[in-house]
Amino acid sequence: MIRCIIIDDEPLALKQMEGYINKIPYLELVASCQSAIDARPILENEKIDAMFCDINLPELNGLDFVKSLENPPMVVFTTAYSEYAVEGFQLDAVDYLLKPFGCDDMRRAAEKIKKRYDAMRTLQEVSQIDEDDAIFLKTEYKIVRINIGQIHYVEAMSEYLRIYLEGNPRPIIVLLSMKKMEERLPSRTFMRVHRSYIINLKKIREVSKNRIVLGDDIDIPIGDSYRDQLNAYINSKFLTK
Repeated sequence: MIRCIIIDDEPLALKQMEGYINKIPYLELVASCQSAIDARPILENEKIDAMFCDINLPELNGLDFVKSLENPPMVVFTTAYSEYAVEGFQLDAVDYLLKPFGCDDMRRAAEKIKKRYDAMRTLQEVSQIDEDDAIFLKTEYKIVRINIGQIHYVEAMSEYLRIYLEGNPRPIIVLLSMKKMEERLPSRTFMRVHRSYIINLKKIREVSKNRIVLGDDIDIPIGDSYRDQLNAYINSKFLTK
């Protein structure tokens, strides 16, 4: 999930953007702020990947606020004044939304955020994953080494995970959150397709409206909030005449 905040001094604008963000499955709204001053401690204490920031803010405007940040997140500027667009892009803004804008405009900006986020994650993963793509997990009072490429899929069960490996009849059971596992696995190969399932994309054999079939006839449900991300992946690989 891409964690984001909204900064806008107009309560109606905040409420509208909250509604738009809640319709985009890969965005997680962490906070809504009515000033840059309110937003600063959140950026300092929370992991924030992106922010939708109005330019005309009280006390400290959005442009100056972004300039003041040592490590700003990805930024989409929102304003009713088009003359700020050039300066906004000079600050490496992902996008610039001119008010009034609708849900489709927000989705297009979110897609740009996601593309940049995925690119940055790929670079991070290259540096984090071992040369042989291995991870170590604690299970049954011992630590086991797992080759990432052997993971078929991951299933959540309460506070534990079942990790199913290629060629292993029994899963490895570990005390770990789904979020931690999702963050650790490379997004170019693995995708969360349901609240309780992460799959190895290379193992997909068939996809229907509500199900994914992996090799060995393993049936995985598709969660509604993860469907758009899966469809985007499939469309990127789809071969047409």
